[in-house]
Amino acid sequence: MGSVRKASAWLGLVDDNDDERYYDDDYSEGTEQPGDAWVTDPRVKVASEVAEEKGRRIGTVTPDSFRDARAIGELFREGVPVIVNLTAMEAADAKRVVDFAAGLTFGLRGTIERVATRVFLLTPANTEIVSSEPAARREDGFYNQS
Repeated sequence: MGSVRKASAWLGLVDDNDDERYYDDDYSEGTEQPGDAWVTDPRVKVASEVAEEKGRRIGTVTPDSFRDARAIGELFREGVPVIVNLTAMEAADAKRVVDFAAGLTFGLRGTIERVATRVFLLTPANTEIVSSEPAARREDGFYNQS
Protein backbone atom coordinates (compact mmCIF):
# COMPACT_ATOMS: atom_id res chain seq x y z
CA MET A 1 0.00 0.00 0.00
CA GLY A 2 1.41 3.41 -0.96
CA SER A 3 2.07 6.17 1.54
CA VAL A 4 -0.76 8.35 0.23
CA ARG A 5 -3.17 5.41 0.48
CA LYS A 6 -1.95 4.67 4.02
CA ALA A 7 -2.43 8.30 5.07
CA SER A 8 -5.87 8.39 3.46
CA ALA A 9 -6.85 5.18 5.22
CA TRP A 10 -5.54 6.49 8.53
CA LEU A 11 -7.57 9.69 8.12
CA GLY A 12 -10.65 7.64 7.30
CA LEU A 13 -10.95 8.97 3.77
CA VAL A 14 -10.81 5.49 2.19
CA ASP A 15 -11.62 2.00 3.48
CA ASP A 16 -8.74 -0.14 4.67
CA ASN A 17 -8.92 -3.83 5.43
CA ASP A 18 -5.90 -3.79 7.76
CA ASP A 19 -7.42 -1.79 10.62
CA GLU A 20 -5.42 -3.59 13.29
CA ARG A 21 -2.12 -1.98 12.28
CA TYR A 22 -3.44 1.46 13.20
CA TYR A 23 -4.20 0.52 16.78
CA ASP A 24 -1.69 -0.26 19.47
CA ASP A 25 -2.15 -3.42 21.49
CA ASP A 26 -2.20 -1.42 24.70
CA TYR A 27 -4.84 1.02 23.41
CA SER A 28 -8.16 0.54 25.14
CA GLU A 29 -11.48 2.28 24.88
CA GLY A 30 -13.04 3.96 27.89
CA THR A 31 -9.86 5.10 29.67
CA GLU A 32 -10.59 8.78 29.17
CA GLN A 33 -11.69 11.12 31.94
CA PRO A 34 -15.12 12.76 31.48
CA GLY A 35 -13.64 16.26 31.03
CA ASP A 36 -10.87 15.11 28.70
CA ALA A 37 -12.87 13.14 26.13
CA TRP A 38 -10.93 14.58 23.19
CA VAL A 39 -7.44 14.10 24.73
CA THR A 40 -5.94 10.83 23.52
CA ASP A 41 -2.43 10.95 24.90
CA PRO A 42 -0.96 12.23 28.18
CA ARG A 43 1.77 14.07 26.23
CA VAL A 44 -0.90 16.25 24.60
CA LYS A 45 -1.50 19.48 26.48
CA VAL A 46 -4.52 21.60 25.60
CA ALA A 47 -6.14 24.68 27.11
CA SER A 48 -9.06 24.59 29.55
CA GLU A 49 -12.69 23.85 28.77
CA VAL A 50 -13.49 27.57 28.55
CA ALA A 51 -10.90 27.93 25.81
CA GLU A 52 -12.39 24.87 24.11
CA GLU A 53 -15.83 26.46 24.08
CA LYS A 54 -14.46 29.64 22.51
CA GLY A 55 -12.40 27.71 19.96
CA ARG A 56 -9.10 28.85 21.45
CA ARG A 57 -7.30 25.56 21.79
CA ILE A 58 -3.74 24.74 20.77
CA GLY A 59 -2.33 21.25 21.22
CA THR A 60 1.31 20.42 21.82
CA VAL A 61 2.68 16.97 21.07
CA THR A 62 6.18 15.71 21.78
CA PRO A 63 6.25 12.27 20.15
CA ASP A 64 8.76 9.59 21.14
CA SER A 65 8.25 7.50 18.00
CA PHE A 66 6.22 7.43 14.81
CA ARG A 67 3.45 5.58 16.66
CA ASP A 68 2.63 8.88 18.39
CA ALA A 69 1.64 10.49 15.08
CA ARG A 70 -1.92 9.36 15.79
CA ALA A 71 -2.26 12.01 18.54
CA ILE A 72 -1.21 14.70 16.06
CA GLY A 73 -3.75 13.54 13.49
CA GLU A 74 -6.63 13.28 15.95
CA LEU A 75 -6.11 16.80 17.29
CA PHE A 76 -5.69 18.28 13.81
CA ARG A 77 -8.86 16.58 12.52
CA GLU A 78 -10.73 18.26 15.40
CA GLY A 79 -9.61 21.64 14.03
CA VAL A 80 -7.04 22.25 16.77
CA PRO A 81 -3.72 23.87 15.79
CA VAL A 82 -0.89 21.55 16.87
CA ILE A 83 2.69 22.33 17.85
CA VAL A 84 4.85 19.27 17.16
CA ASN A 85 8.17 19.12 19.01
CA LEU A 86 10.42 16.48 17.40
CA THR A 87 13.57 17.18 19.43
CA ALA A 88 13.25 13.94 21.42
CA MET A 89 13.03 11.71 18.33
CA GLU A 90 15.53 9.89 16.17
CA ALA A 91 16.17 11.65 12.85
CA ALA A 92 14.58 8.90 10.72
CA ASP A 93 11.37 8.81 12.78
CA ALA A 94 11.25 12.62 12.91
CA LYS A 95 11.37 12.72 9.10
CA ARG A 96 8.48 10.24 8.93
CA VAL A 97 6.41 12.37 11.33
CA VAL A 98 7.13 15.51 9.26
CA ASP A 99 6.09 13.65 6.10
CA PHE A 100 2.92 12.48 7.85
CA ALA A 101 2.18 16.01 9.11
CA ALA A 102 2.73 17.47 5.63
CA GLY A 103 0.29 14.95 4.14
CA LEU A 104 -2.18 15.61 6.93
CA THR A 105 -2.13 19.37 6.41
CA PHE A 106 -2.35 18.98 2.63
CA GLY A 107 -5.29 16.58 2.88
CA LEU A 108 -7.23 18.82 5.25
CA ARG A 109 -6.21 22.08 3.52
CA GLY A 110 -4.19 23.33 6.47
CA THR A 111 -0.66 24.64 6.68
CA ILE A 112 2.58 23.46 8.23
CA GLU A 113 5.24 25.91 9.32
CA ARG A 114 8.65 25.34 10.90
CA VAL A 115 8.91 27.57 13.98
CA ALA A 116 12.27 26.30 15.28
CA THR A 117 14.71 23.48 14.68
CA ARG A 118 12.62 20.27 14.74
CA VAL A 119 9.51 22.16 15.96
CA PHE A 120 6.53 22.61 13.62
CA LEU A 121 3.16 24.34 13.79
CA LEU A 122 0.21 22.67 12.03
CA THR A 123 -2.75 24.98 11.52
CA PRO A 124 -6.20 24.07 10.18
CA ALA A 125 -7.70 25.82 7.16
CA ASN A 126 -9.74 28.26 9.27
CA THR A 127 -6.76 29.53 11.32
CA GLU A 128 -4.76 32.66 10.56
CA ILE A 129 -1.11 32.83 11.57
CA VAL A 130 -0.05 36.28 12.72
CA SER A 131 3.70 36.63 12.41
CA SER A 132 5.74 39.33 14.10
CA GLU A 133 8.81 39.88 11.96
CA PRO A 134 11.61 42.08 13.27
CA ALA A 135 11.15 45.68 12.17
CA ALA A 136 14.29 45.64 9.99
CA ARG A 137 12.83 42.79 7.87
CA ARG A 138 9.43 44.39 7.19
CA GLU A 139 8.70 45.42 3.63
CA ASP A 140 6.20 48.16 4.49
CA GLY A 141 8.96 50.74 4.87
CA PHE A 142 8.56 51.25 8.61
CA TYR A 143 12.00 51.12 10.22
CA ASN A 144 13.54 49.52 7.15
CA GLN A 145 17.30 50.07 7.37
CA SER A 146 18.16 48.65 3.93
